[in-house]
Amino acid sequence: MSVSVKCENLTKCFGSLTALDQVNLTFESGRIIGLLGPNGSGKTTLIKVANGLLVPTEGKIELNGLEPGTESKGFVSYLPDADYLPEWMTVASLLEMFQDFYQDFDIVKAKEMLVSLKLTEDRKLKALSKGNKEKVQLILAMSRKAKIYFLDEPIGGVDPAARDFILNTIIKNYSEDATVVLSTHLIADIERVLDEAVFINQGKVLFHRSVDEIREAEGKSVDALFREVFRC
Repeated sequence: MSVSVKCENLTKCFGSLTALDQVNLTFESGRIIGLLGPNGSGKTTLIKVANGLLVPTEGKIELNGLEPGTESKGFVSYLPDADYLPEWMTVASLLEMFQDFYQDFDIVKAKEMLVSLKLTEDRKLKALSKGNKEKVQLILAMSRKAKIYFLDEPIGGVDPAARDFILNTIIKNYSEDATVVLSTHLIADIERVLDEAVFINQGKVLFHRSVDEIREAEGKSVDALFREVFRC
């Protein structure tokens, strides 16, 4: 396996607030990694830096050996934690837009996922529920044959019944040599798909371990350990 994501002393400050504090991480290809922490822990900031939406204050991040930029966007698929698509567009026009933007976009796969999730192409985004909008965004992100996927809270706004389907969609639709970084605080729902877990709080990485190692060494699930570490 090769290194796909590498952070070296990555720091991001907003005035006096340090959102990321000397983060050092290495992710290998072919792994699904949970970026786990409470709200405000720095998960979204890290993902935004990785996607070039924020510039590090100190340190650096590399994606397949490149700093975030125009070239990295060609092999990185990003699902943000907020609505970002034009509300007036239909689902069909969004598929066409992504096909025009990204050479690795598989429109056939996207249409198959729409059918599986019982979503129609003729609906405008503004006519969809919040949960269905998030499903459309997930479909667009996972229909790319990317090398790295950054999924920020992909199940946060959908009902529990749809979560298993969405997680199965993630598992089935990423290439085996790709890296998936999945940010969430809903650990119990996503634990079964994870290879590794990163616990982050107040911008600092508490630890980065394989899920199997956590279960063997701690004698508990990742969710149970998360609840223990971040107990209020």
